[in-house]
This record gives sequence, C-alpha cells and structure tokens, in this order.
Amino acid sequence: MHYIHSRREFLARSSFGFGAIALSHLLARDGLAAPSSTHFARRAKNVIFLFMMGGQSHVDLFDEKPKMAELHGQPMPSSLVEPKKSATGGILETVLASPRRFQPRGNCGMALSDLMPHTARIADDICLVRSMHCDQPNHDPAQLLLHCGTPLFGNPSIGAWVNYGLGSECQEMPGYLVLLSDDGHGLEGAGSSLWSSGFMPSSYRGVSFRNSGDPILHLSRPRGINASTQRARLDVLRDLNLLHRERTGDTEIESRIAAYETAFRMQNAAPELLDLRQETAKTLASYGVDVEPTRSFGTNCLLARRMVERGVRFVHLVHSSWDHHSELNQRLALNCGMTDQPAAALVQDLKQRGLLDETLVVCAGEFGRTPMGEVRRGSTAGKEGRDHHPNAFSIWLAGGGVKPGYVHGRTDDFGFDVVEQPVHVHDLQATILHLLGIDHEQLTYRHTGRDFRLTDVAGRVVTEILS
Repeated sequence: MHYIHSRREFLARSSFGFGAIALSHLLARDGLAAPSSTHFARRAKNVIFLFMMGGQSHVDLFDEKPKMAELHGQPMPSSLVEPKKSATGGILETVLASPRRFQPRGNCGMALSDLMPHTARIADDICLVRSMHCDQPNHDPAQLLLHCGTPLFGNPSIGAWVNYGLGSECQEMPGYLVLLSDDGHGLEGAGSSLWSSGFMPSSYRGVSFRNSGDPILHLSRPRGINASTQRARLDVLRDLNLLHRERTGDTEIESRIAAYETAFRMQNAAPELLDLRQETAKTLASYGVDVEPTRSFGTNCLLARRMVERGVRFVHLVHSSWDHHSELNQRLALNCGMTDQPAAALVQDLKQRGLLDETLVVCAGEFGRTPMGEVRRGSTAGKEGRDHHPNAFSIWLAGGGVKPGYVHGRTDDFGFDVVEQPVHVHDLQATILHLLGIDHEQLTYRHTGRDFRLTDVAGRVVTEILS
C-alpha cells in the first residue's frame, strides 16, 4: 500500500487531475514552476459576491408585472395558487401589486424599480437574470443551497471551493474574505456556515473582516511584543507543529501553520488595506462611506475593490435583512437606500480602473418573494409584506465575461413561475466556476469515500449570458 506523505503528493494524486492545478499553484508560489493553468481560458480572476440575505422582492425591484396592478386585491388565479403552499404558513390569498414605478434604463432599455436609481445608471453594465429558481422555501436551506450547493450544513461554500481550486494571488491576505452589514435587524439564517470550508481544511474558509478598528479580532500584537520576537515564537511553534504533523498525519495541522503565517503577514497588510485616506474624496463620496445610510455597506464595497486589487480571490459581502414579511414598502426603501448606491459605485469604480473585465460581481439573494400579499398582524393598510418564494427570482451579474445590458429569462404575469430560460442555483454556480476557468464537474474533493463537488450532480453553464 502506498501512503501519501505530503500535501503536494496528495494534491497531485487527487480530484481527477484538478489537484495538479492546485499543486502547480503551490510550486509557482515557491518559484519552482510556472503559474498554474485552469481547465480552459478564464474570463475572470476574482469574484465579489454581494449576498442580499433574506430574499429580495423581484416583483418590486427587477421584474415589472403590470398585470398585478389590474388584479390588485383580487384572488390569485387558482391555477397558480392551489397546488402551492405558503413557505411559512402566512395568509397568501390575494394579489399585492407593487407600488413601485418601473422605467426602461440605459441604452439597453432594462426596466428597473425607482428604488434603485443608482443601479439604473449601470443598466448597460449588468446582466439581469429574471429566471432564477431553487428548491428550498426557507432561509437556512436556501442560503446553504446557493452558497454550498446543498441545503445541508457542513459543506464548503463557493468561496472555499474557489480558494481550494485556484488559491490566492495575495500572500499577505487570505484568499477568501467576508464583510458583514445589516439594516439594524441583525443577521439571520445560516450564518457563518455560508462561508465555511466544511469538510475541507480550514485554510480555505472565509475569514470575517471588519471595516473599522482591528480588521480581525486579536490581530494586533500584544504590548511588549515586537515583530522579531513574534517571528521567533512563530518559528518555534511551526517546528513543533511540523513534528506533530509527522507523528499524527493530521493534515489540519498544516492549515493551522498556514493560518499563523497568514495572520503574521496580515498584521502589516490589513491596516494598510483599511486606510481609506489613500482614496480620493470623489471616490469616497461615490460609495457613500462618510454618510448614512450607506456608510457600512459602502465601506464594505470599497474594501472589496481594494481587496481584489491586492489579489484576494473571493470577496463575500453579506447584507441583512431582506426578509420582508411585513412593512414591505418601508423596509425595501430602507435596504435599497443602504445598498443601491454602493453596489453601483463598485461596478463603476472597477470599470474605471480597468478591473471589471477580470472581476465578476454577483448580486443575489437566496430566493424571491410572493406576488401575493402576506398579512401577519391584522389587515392594516401599508403593513403588508411578501412571503418566501423559491419558484422565481432575479439576480444580476457584471464584468468577468458576462453580457452587459442583457436580460435573461422571463417569468409569468405575476412573477410566480419561470416560463422562459430557467436558471437553477446549480447553473449559476457552474457558470461562476466556468468564468474562472474551472469545469464544475472536475472540481472535486474526496470526503467520506466519495468525490464531492459544488454543483452536486447537477448544473449547466448558462452560455446565453456569456459575452
């Protein structure tokens, strides 16, 4: 029996040849080989994933439905509603027309809501997919499906898969960073499982990064400890860990060593990354970093641009909460007021700096919202909301090889079901990997006796949205 004694040997022998790609990346980093190749020519080098946790209402933001205005307050057609059930048991009987105004935007004529005036200005730069759908009607499993390819806890997220497959071009920072913001109601749902490494080594997980103070808690050196003293301690700790690794064969020890080394390098790199004084006043104003309500999400978007400039492979922005079961109109306005300007500024800034062609920006929630109104606490006018809706929802993408100014797919007159060019969550995952030069069927990781992949046993590349 042949025993695998090193990570390099493991990578070279595993994952149907994809391990060789990861191996060549390690060798290139050490100056022992040329930079790694991907399965095919890549369109994007980095990904910025804007996750709108809770589920945005597509019929109020991205998918205009005039028919709903005609039938406002009337029962939904029985052909649509009878075989369906509310995700949360709410009262969902009558049509709730959107009070928002839609107008064609940009040269492409993309119809967008009046709640998104800044996104409207980048209509010619984004690809709007109106035909997304998934299989899960509740937050945790739907969020896990979007991020991990399965509704179950304990699996690697898409950022971890990308980090595993391609590594990072930045040695001073982790390859996968996470930035959080919310509307004051707090984060909900599956939490840190959405940026977990699952059954992969922990070196591939997303690292939570704060946009003020210490970027990572306890990153600063203790008083009385200088860089040379800390370096000497880390060298001793590394040697002890390597001895323990040789005795036990525990590959997680290598991840621990890598984490210490990355943290040491970050102590100098992270404060510089957070120093926004290097940015012009015009740039800061475009993101809204100095004013409310855009300060938090705007700062995160600007940091995301600075991260990909430095070679971070996958940047994950999480904004909560879009779970609008009540007071839909007021809370939509609140969340759009926080995110619309910064997200548009990010796309414009990347484009201006020549980074948009190689950076894929994805803006998505885990599902949409029902076209029927939901009343949870009485029938007070203006308090209505919308329930979870996995049958149909909208997302947008920009840069990184997707068609700009393009609308893909169509839903029925109520935004209830997809009627043209459906795109499943697994299809989106396959397409993101494809744009990074990865064949989603070949990116595998062996665990518990079988080969896992992000797209499970499904997924197709949505070639229609590629430029």
